[in-house]
Amino acid sequence: MIRKIGFAIICLFTTGMYAQDGSVSPYSYFGLGELRSGSTVENQMMGGIGMYADSIHVNLRNPAAYSKLGVRGRDDFGITTYTAGLSYKQTSLKSFTESQTTAVTNLDYLSVGLTVKEGLGVGFGIIPYSSVGYNFEDLVGVEGSQEINQYSGEGGVNKAYVSVGYEFAKNLSLGVTLNYNFGRIETLKVQSTEGVLLGSKDERVSRINGVDLNYALSYTPAIDETHTLHTSLRINTQANLTARNTQRIGSFIGSPTQERFVNEVDLLSQGKEDTGVTIPTTTTLGIGYGKDMQWFLGVEYSFQKLTDFSNDFLEIDNIEYKDASTLALGGFYTPERNSFGSYFKRVTYRAGLRLEKTGMYVNEKDINNFGITFGLGLPLGNNLSNLNLGFEYGKRGTTAADLIEESYFKVNLGLSLNDQWFKKRKIN
Repeated sequence: MIRKIGFAIICLFTTGMYAQDGSVSPYSYFGLGELRSGSTVENQMMGGIGMYADSIHVNLRNPAAYSKLGVRGRDDFGITTYTAGLSYKQTSLKSFTESQTTAVTNLDYLSVGLTVKEGLGVGFGIIPYSSVGYNFEDLVGVEGSQEINQYSGEGGVNKAYVSVGYEFAKNLSLGVTLNYNFGRIETLKVQSTEGVLLGSKDERVSRINGVDLNYALSYTPAIDETHTLHTSLRINTQANLTARNTQRIGSFIGSPTQERFVNEVDLLSQGKEDTGVTIPTTTTLGIGYGKDMQWFLGVEYSFQKLTDFSNDFLEIDNIEYKDASTLALGGFYTPERNSFGSYFKRVTYRAGLRLEKTGMYVNEKDINNFGITFGLGLPLGNNLSNLNLGFEYGKRGTTAADLIEESYFKVNLGLSLNDQWFKKRKIN
């Protein structure tokens, strides 16, 4: 067991630098970037709902779910679950006058879940929280003497986490996650005028870190011998992060790489060398119903007072933050989990949809997101391990008010490997 845990820790922290590879969305210009899913492929393919918990899957959204890991009724068996996810996202960007297509591949999560004893589980791993990756320009004035403003950015924020889930009463579980947030966001604004060689540039870098806590309470009473009601309450507490900032401004001739004069801004005297970044609390309520290990259907509603979001250093004029909310519906169906005659009867079929008000109000337009998800859970070996394949199609934004509409198609690949790490020895 020690060797396996040690290997997992090494994998997590040596590959942590790749946990956030970037974005291709112009909307990653706002806030801390494009928010990532923060959940496994299994949950993503059910519209992103996170209330469901079973004995063989890690649930990154719901720390109370760790209490369900392992086989019930036996004190000689524990499970270690190793899980990782990749995604490929192709996005078509369309404005009122033109369109283009681009794509990005990301490592979505690396995680380990452990059964300590029946009703008690722990987990740790790394998850990208947000990604920044944009490059666009804004033209002001008449043709021939237009002012050209070019914007680009990269980076993002990751979360390294430790979770504990405990069933402290029958069917009632409590979970807590401690997140350490860290990352770097780089932005560049280049300003020039048609026919004029001299231009200006503004480079900003924020190194972000800080901790926050997530809480979850799950109640899963049995309705009869095979059917269960699933309810959950999750609270991602307000994250008060710290940003260490640097800024360089200067001029160039012809090309931004041909710097003529560059000045390191004295942010300390302005009180902006160290600033706060506030991510408001998110509350999620969920309810679902299903037959154990065969089918499930659930719905979740999340809301966040995004009007409380603040980032004093990266100032943006044309956005207003409103309250954000998400409504998600999803479920799964497994025809016959232990079928010997048909492999496809052991496959888990998942589907869902998501309606999201992002809370971003840009150029006096609400930026909303809609997604449809579906996928397959393909059992490997003894059915404890599985390969999860998922697909998502969605739209975000609008072409009105000189904005961009995104149509995206996402392919997810997740691997969940389960292994027995402890078996009580018997001496005859």
